[in-house]
Amino acid sequence: MNLENLTIAQLRELQRDLEKQLKVRQQHDLDDARAKVLKIAQELGVPVKELIVEGNKIKSKSQPVAVKYRHPDDATLQWTGRGRQPKWVKEWTESGKSLAAVAI
Repeated sequence: MNLENLTIAQLRELQRDLEKQLKVRQQHDLDDARAKVLKIAQELGVPVKELIVEGNKIKSKSQPVAVKYRHPDDATLQWTGRGRQPKWVKEWTESGKSLAAVAI
């Protein structure tokens, strides 16, 4: 098929047809993959849910990060030392004060 000879309307129609066919094929591949996983799980006598959960146990639920810095005048202003510095930390360090001075 020579695409150069097609009109814009024909190309757009072809594009729509391709997108539809891609969705059909993707769903078909997904259904095949599910069937294969189910078959393997049944052969092993293991529930599929257990296979999925076990595979995701690499990263456990994260615990809250401990606060490393606290404002001396307002205890509600805290920072763990991760991510962007809060406004109060920036102001503190820009005024020439040491971050170690507010370390817990």
